[in-house]
Amino acid sequence: MTPRMKLPSGAAKALKAHKWKPEKHSHYVEPEWCDRRLFDVEHFEGAILDPCCGFGRIPKAAIAAGYEARGTDLVYRGYGDVRDCSDFLTSRGTWPNLVFNSPYHLLEEFTMKAMEVARRKIAMLWLVRRMNAAHYLRDCPVSKIYLLTPRPSMPGGRQVAKHMKKGTEPSGGLQDFCWIVIDKAYSGYPRLDWLHRDGFKDD
Repeated sequence: MTPRMKLPSGAAKALKAHKWKPEKHSHYVEPEWCDRRLFDVEHFEGAILDPCCGFGRIPKAAIAAGYEARGTDLVYRGYGDVRDCSDFLTSRGTWPNLVFNSPYHLLEEFTMKAMEVARRKIAMLWLVRRMNAAHYLRDCPVSKIYLLTPRPSMPGGRQVAKHMKKGTEPSGGLQDFCWIVIDKAYSGYPRLDWLHRDGFKDD
């Protein structure tokens, strides 16, 4: 009989990390600090649209920061008006700015559509590991990349809703995230910076 292997020190803590269950329509929800910190450091001229707003965390943070903002989504999840449900990828019209956390399997499609729709800036919440293969970003005027620290947990909407009822926040996520900012008036290399949950002042 093979003896049971003893876990090294610290492994028990690591086992508490989560690989979240798949969520229908890839509805994964960022902690509220991720949105607040973006609007602390990034300026937008004009109104902001979140085309996959979910529970409305991005438009709420934008409004709190003094912007005019609207949220729409493919599926109504309780924010705004049910009449605002629409498929962003087939929508028409333009907006000054777009800020969103898109379905991760549709990052390229949302990026290319956002380039058509936004007249000024786009801020997209991204999986860091997807950046290496995102060659299409070379054709976009990326001005900033904000790495989020500590690593935010972004489980599915159902899991987040359970925590919201308890007044708690999910923890133990395994993925690293960042904000990618595209500025159509920008020319040059992107600047790399960090956004900290506790509001460390950025240079």
